[in-house]
Amino acid sequence: MKMTTANVTFSVGLWIGLAFGAMAEKLPVPNTNPILTVSGAVSNTNVKNNSVFDYELLRSLPVTSIETGSIWYDGTAIFEGVSLVDFLAEIGAEGSVLEVTALNEYTIEIPVSDAVIDGPILAYLMNGEQMPVRGKGPLWIIYPYDQNIRYRSEVYYARSIWQVSRINIRD
Repeated sequence: MKMTTANVTFSVGLWIGLAFGAMAEKLPVPNTNPILTVSGAVSNTNVKNNSVFDYELLRSLPVTSIETGSIWYDGTAIFEGVSLVDFLAEIGAEGSVLEVTALNEYTIEIPVSDAVIDGPILAYLMNGEQMPVRGKGPLWIIYPYDQNIRYRSEVYYARSIWQVSRINIRD
């Protein structure tokens, strides 16, 4: 996994800050069409008790890159997005399960415990390009399969949901 030191420090700092009661700033309201709505156990909201993101708002969060191969394409690809650690800290996630839903209504549960440093990201770029819906976009949860052998299993491949449009956080 290629991750800058600044991203690791920021992730740890956010988790420590939230653990000691620091309040995140209110999320800005999206300026363009939303691509992701997060509902449920979130404390940092911006639209009707939800955390709603357009592409630009997601891109304003700390960026993490993963270079990895996968079962869905040949060779390796570089994915960029926000780590689940940073993302959950930003929205003030308080649950233990992410119920992630794709545009086609496919839904998978991901334990919040998967959100670790050097873990999965909510990717919005693949090889420097936005991912179209037909190319598994606009958002895809990617694990660093090449960097950690435990991620090379059916459990984590099933959690690698693409065309992500909604996340409900619950216990």
